[in-house]
Order: sequence, then structure tokens, then C-alpha cells
Amino acid sequence: MKNDGPERPYPVKWESVAHLRVFRTSPGEWAKVVTWRADMLKRGWRLLRVSSDAEEIVAVFGKTKIGQST
Repeated sequence: MKNDGPERPYPVKWESVAHLRVFRTSPGEWAKVVTWRADMLKRGWRLLRVSSDAEEIVAVFGKTKIGQST
């Protein structure tokens, strides 16, 4: 699937159906934010995509916009 650049690590069409949050961190810090990630899931956010390299993890969380089907 085509990536829309480093600033937008998700397809543009996702913006029309979901509120999105992009989280960038180092691999070591990703393991430390387990409570924050669990809280996002409890609040209705879904982890849509995770990509990584040796220096950075990029996670995209999404929540369906009101009035949109899942």
C-alpha cells in the first residue's frame, strides 16, 4: 500500500472516515507507553497501522467519525 510520505503515514482517504492520531517514538519508549496505548483502546481508538525502522516507531490510531459506518 502506498505511503503518503513521512508526515502522513496513512492513506489520505482514511481522513474522511476517521479521526486519526499519529504517534512517533523510539522503539525503547514504545514499550514504556503500554498504559497509554491501553487507555487509547479503552477510549474507542483502534491501532490501525504500525511501522518501524531502527530509529523510530510510527503508530496510527483511528476512531470512526460519528455518522460513518465501520
